[in-house]
Amino acid sequence: MDSFNDLTSPASLLATRRSGKARDMVAPGPDAAALRTILTSAMRVPDHGKLAPWRFVIVGDGRREALSAEMVAAYVAEKPDAGRLEIDAIRGFALQAPNLVIVLARPNLESHIPEWEQLLSVGAACGLLCAAAHAQGFVANWLTGWAAYAPGVAALVAEPGERIAGYVFIGTPARPLEERPRPDYDAVVRRW
Repeated sequence: MDSFNDLTSPASLLATRRSGKARDMVAPGPDAAALRTILTSAMRVPDHGKLAPWRFVIVGDGRREALSAEMVAAYVAEKPDAGRLEIDAIRGFALQAPNLVIVLARPNLESHIPEWEQLLSVGAACGLLCAAAHAQGFVANWLTGWAAYAPGVAALVAEPGERIAGYVFIGTPARPLEERPRPDYDAVVRRW
């Protein structure tokens, strides 16, 4: 059998990975052991200089409401004229899906390794985190938006010199995932 079509093969696993919408995820999410496996896998990304220019913050169930409230406070402080719909959207953001992992970028600016390469490693960690969740039978969604760039939110979870690379929500899809259009191979691949 062609390994690409074998649903247990690594090639097929990667070819079938899709993002699920965080707002459409339901329980179960990964338990502590499965989440540890997912994050340990995400740490296996290319990392020139072995700097680990990323960090993961697991937001536990007992802390999601507090994070939500702090996000609303930061949003209102930044945008005092915000309407109720905007505020409700911010309030619900951290409460989506069974699990939430915040990925932080922490480049070592004193290293001889260019910051660009370190940030590429951060992005690779986010992508591999999503693939590892899929390998464990879950769906993941890597989101950014206002919450990733707001200084008031970063101050809640990041240490000095860190910034939020994204929020990775993990859970079980409430319905079958729809395939989205993918780039045409010949449009993005060329030989030199």
